[in-house]
Amino acid sequence: MKSTVEPLEGNKVKVSIEVGESEFDKEVDAAFKRIAHEVRIPGFRPGKAPRRILEARVGVEAARADALQHALPEYYAQAVTEHEVDVIAAPEIDITSGETEGDVAFDAVVEIRPQITVGGYATLRVTIDSPEVTDEEIDHRIDHLREQFAEYVTVSREAREGDQVTIDIAGSQDGEQMSGLTADDYHYIVGSGNVVPELDEELTGSKVGDILQFTADHPQPDEDPVDFRVLVKDVAEQRLPDADDAWAEEASEFSTIQELRDDTRKRMEMVKKVQAQMAIQEKTGEALAELVDEEIPEPLVDAEVQNRIQDLAMRLQAQGMDLGQYLAATGNDQEAFVAELRDTATQAVKVDLALRAVAEAEGTEVTDEDLEEEFASIAERVGQKPEQVRKQFERNEQVPLVRSDIRKRKALEWLLEQVEVVDESGNPVDRAALTIEPETSEEADAEGDQADEAPSEAPEEEDE
Repeated sequence: MKSTVEPLEGNKVKVSIEVGESEFDKEVDAAFKRIAHEVRIPGFRPGKAPRRILEARVGVEAARADALQHALPEYYAQAVTEHEVDVIAAPEIDITSGETEGDVAFDAVVEIRPQITVGGYATLRVTIDSPEVTDEEIDHRIDHLREQFAEYVTVSREAREGDQVTIDIAGSQDGEQMSGLTADDYHYIVGSGNVVPELDEELTGSKVGDILQFTADHPQPDEDPVDFRVLVKDVAEQRLPDADDAWAEEASEFSTIQELRDDTRKRMEMVKKVQAQMAIQEKTGEALAELVDEEIPEPLVDAEVQNRIQDLAMRLQAQGMDLGQYLAATGNDQEAFVAELRDTATQAVKVDLALRAVAEAEGTEVTDEDLEEEFASIAERVGQKPEQVRKQFERNEQVPLVRSDIRKRKALEWLLEQVEVVDESGNPVDRAALTIEPETSEEADAEGDQADEAPSEAPEEEDE
C-alpha cells in the first residue's frame, strides 16, 4: 500500500491511497470466506465451499464489492496513522480505480484539527479573589460556630429578621386547608424564606397576637395561589454566647478563643490557597480562550458535547438516575441544557487548541521519561503494572494521544508560571504564598476539595 497526503482549503486534507492488485486479492479472498458462510451451496457445509465454486455462483464482482467495503476503512486508518493525520471527522471516500478489477486507488477527504497561533499568551493577566484571610472573615466563621450554641429568648418587641417566631399557619385553596402548608406552634426564622417570600414580609414588624392574612404564589410553580392565615404567638431573638475562653473550651478542642481563632485562620488559609490555585488555572484557561480568533470546527465541538453528555450519563447512572430525571430535578429543559453544554464545550475546545499552539510555539517536548512517568501514574490508579499499561496503549495505538495530553499539560504548567496574577483590587498576588505544605495528620481534615486534573486513563483491552 502506498499513500500520500495533500492539504486542501477549508482545514481539510486529501489522503490518496493505492493498493496493488495482488495485495488487494487477499481482501477479496477474505470476502469470499465471509460469503461462504452466508450462501447455501449444495454439497458443501456453510463456510466450506471453495472460492472457484463461489466465483461461479455469486461472481467476483460481489466479493470485490464486499472487500472494498471492509478493507477501505482499514487502509485509510493505516494511512492516517502512518502520516499522523489528526482527523476530527469522518472521511469522504471516493474510489478512483479498481472497483471491478486491477489495482485499487481511492481518495479520502477529511477535516483535520486546525493548527492555530495565539498572540500575547506570554503576557496574560488574571484576576482572582484575594487569598488573604481577613479578621472579618475569621469573625464571621466564629459567629457561625456561635450560632450553633445560640439560645432564643422571648422579647416584647416587633419581629425582626433573624428572630424566631412561633406561629399557627394555615394555607388554603378555595376554603380547603392544605396539610403541607398548615401547622400549629411552628417555629420559623424570619427572613429564612423557607415557605413563601410573602411570609417573611408579613412577619417583619409583626407582634404577638397579630393575625396576618395574605395570598401568595404556591411554592410549586404549576399550582394555584394559596391563601394564608398566620397567628403570631411568640417572638424570640437569638442570643449568641460570648466569644470567650470558656465558650471556646466548650465548643472546640481549644482552651482559649485565641487558639480557636488561630486554628480557624490556618484552615481558611489552606482553603483559600486551594481555591486560588484552582482560580488561577480556570482564569488562565478563560484568558487563553479569548486569544483564539479562528472559527472553531463544528466536529470538534460536537465531539466534546458528546463526551460531556456521556460522562454525565455515567455519573448519573452510578447514582441511580438518568439524564431525563436529572433535567427534571434541576428544572432545566433539554434544549437549554444542550445550549449551555455547547457553550462550555466550545470554550474547552478553544483552550485545547490554544494549549497546542503554546506547546508548538515554545517547542515543548515530551520525553520517554515523561511517558514512563505517565504510564506509572495510570498504572497506580488502575491497579496494574506500568508495563501492562504501556502495552495496552501501544496495542490500541493511543501512545500519540498520551504524548499530546502530556505536551498540553506541560504547556499549561509553563503558562501558569508566566501568568500575572492580581486580586480584585489590582494588587499583585504572591504566588509563593500559595504553596501548600504537606499536611500533617491533624491538618488532613481541612475544609475544601482540591480538584485534580486526571491524565489519560488506561484503554480497555481490545478483543483478540
